[in-house]
Amino acid sequence: MASKVNNAAGKSYWEGIEADVDGMLGGIPSQPGFQNVSKVDLQGSKNFLAKLGIGERNGLRVVDRALEGGAGIGRVTEGLLVKVASKVDIIEPTAKFTAALEGKPGVGKIHNVGLEEWRPAVDDRYDLVWVQWCAGHLNDEQLVSFLDRCKSVLTNPKDAVIVVKENTTTNGEDDFDEVDSSVTRGDAKFLSIFKQAGLKVAKAELQRGLPQTQALTLFPIKMYALKPV
Repeated sequence: MASKVNNAAGKSYWEGIEADVDGMLGGIPSQPGFQNVSKVDLQGSKNFLAKLGIGERNGLRVVDRALEGGAGIGRVTEGLLVKVASKVDIIEPTAKFTAALEGKPGVGKIHNVGLEEWRPAVDDRYDLVWVQWCAGHLNDEQLVSFLDRCKSVLTNPKDAVIVVKENTTTNGEDDFDEVDSSVTRGDAKFLSIFKQAGLKVAKAELQRGLPQTQALTLFPIKMYALKPV
């Protein structure tokens, strides 16, 4: 199913989406009972980072530089990453989404390219790489290659970390979405891809607290903290 991913079709889809939280989350916040999805998501991510020693609280560290893949309008950038990193660089192919982030405190370089096109500069080094709800727009080979490039820019194999936060299927099979040309992978597929990229899972857990209704059930969302093998 991942082989069906078409990067151009995916970018075309997002060009037609409104630059707001409702658009970023696929209209879920407009559904009754789902207004707090973004808040719950951000809190879950914050708690996960705290378990990795990263955060604002006493005893945790604010990292120097972070990189966010697929930042959209900066929902996670502003809601989480600029609070735990002194500078956040962004990869986001849709320029209209990142326009409002230009020059904002804590926001560094903005790369308006797809993840499959991004190439780090020689001096790019990151303590934290955050990849959320965008890996599905890469086929398996592209995702392995992207994660390998992310691995190459980590500052310190001991402390630096890549976090992948993505929807996962419940049956373990790939689920292709023809609307936005993306794929939802199962846990086993993610683990295989991480291994191919030379990464190991240092910590993993499911996002908790997201609402479910009879009318709308969300995919399980899993967070993986990855470090070089």
